[in-house]
Amino acid sequence: MNVAVLDVGKTNVKAVIVDAEARREIAALTRPNRVLTNGPYPHFDVDGIFAFFLQALKELHAEHGFDAISITAHGASGALLGADGLALPVLDYEFRYPAEIDAAYDVIRPDFSETFSPRLPGGLNLGAQLHYQKTAFPEAFHRMQAFVTYPQYWGWRLTGVAATEVTSLGCHTDLWRPKEGRFSSLVDRLDIADRLAPVRKPSDRLGPVTEEVCARIGLARPVPVYCGIHDSNASLLPHLGLHEAPFAVVSTGTWVVIFAVGGDLDHLDPARDTLANVDALGRAVPSARFMGGREFEILTKGQGMATPEAIRHVLERRILLTPSVVPGCGPFPDAAHRLVNRSGALTEDDAYVAASLYTALMTQVCLDLTRAAGPIIVEGPFARNALYAEALSSATGRQVIAVASSTGTSVGAALLALTSSSAVSHQQWQGIPSRQLPKDFRLYRAEWNDHLQIG
Repeated sequence: MNVAVLDVGKTNVKAVIVDAEARREIAALTRPNRVLTNGPYPHFDVDGIFAFFLQALKELHAEHGFDAISITAHGASGALLGADGLALPVLDYEFRYPAEIDAAYDVIRPDFSETFSPRLPGGLNLGAQLHYQKTAFPEAFHRMQAFVTYPQYWGWRLTGVAATEVTSLGCHTDLWRPKEGRFSSLVDRLDIADRLAPVRKPSDRLGPVTEEVCARIGLARPVPVYCGIHDSNASLLPHLGLHEAPFAVVSTGTWVVIFAVGGDLDHLDPARDTLANVDALGRAVPSARFMGGREFEILTKGQGMATPEAIRHVLERRILLTPSVVPGCGPFPDAAHRLVNRSGALTEDDAYVAASLYTALMTQVCLDLTRAAGPIIVEGPFARNALYAEALSSATGRQVIAVASSTGTSVGAALLALTSSSAVSHQQWQGIPSRQLPKDFRLYRAEWNDHLQIG
């Protein structure tokens, strides 16, 4: 069964054809995800994205065909639907609000013990976005007829059916009680309970594509559209039921998100970007995160390789990168990033090695914060970084399994279209090629910890 997956990442947007039974990507088309600065605030180019999706689906259907459409998208976004489309643009979650609006939101947001959602900057708490839009644009906000979470916005554009969904509501929105599986007290404080679209499961069928969409794609008949899922939870989905708890999934992209299946909810620290996510089955999962993909891009500028010479040089000289490269989030939100034991700029290869080791050590900190145990499964771009995976295995003393597909999110989203979506093929896994990190890495890691005073 071929499933077309619309994958809306913060950095890139993809249309992917997945052989769902084989858990294998067949083809993909990609474009950058642009943020527009016209209008009331920075917002996503949803019309441009949708035009890309329709053209990509037309091309992919002509070449490969597909039987269903599924959707996955980044968190911290949602759409306010009015009578004739959007009541307000879909806000970019990195936009920062005036101090007085932030302060007013702090007064009404629920306690961490209710939502397991830490206070995050900008609009990373979806409730903060809604509060800002309601406060700054009351007339437009009043025109909202339904609020939908972000994967479901694209489902609405395909089918005309409005919905919200548990994994998107459960990812640091302040709107959900993960332990109880219901809306938080913030919904009443914002006075939006009657305008929230119905809560659906990720695997629910929203309906067939509209006749207009069917014609524009060139389908012989309408195909079903599945409700969709938060992207990090899409990476987690294939492993639920395959591994016995405890185990951890590290979903990598713009964000590195750690899911500690079988971990400890009660010891999460809201000051260090730990939280509860909600998996596709509606269960709370201890989690932690940092903006690892964005940080890696900043540090390397997309250049460099992990050459033996660079590995040796970085370890021998103890060239360290300390958090936080992107401030305000992650396990060290207030730490000032430094380059240690090097006065000048790094070579491209040294920067790549130092960034890989930095990201691995940050991942280890996040695993520790969630009390994660058992094997560690790495999904997404960092699964192809052998130095990162080896350093993570060395730092944790645990097995690291890299998933070979280019992105776990698309495969996970495609599984929503199957009646049984609890397992992933062993053939997707790949071993970690050993570069045989020298013993110096233990000393390197100890010095990194000393600089952070984390032991």
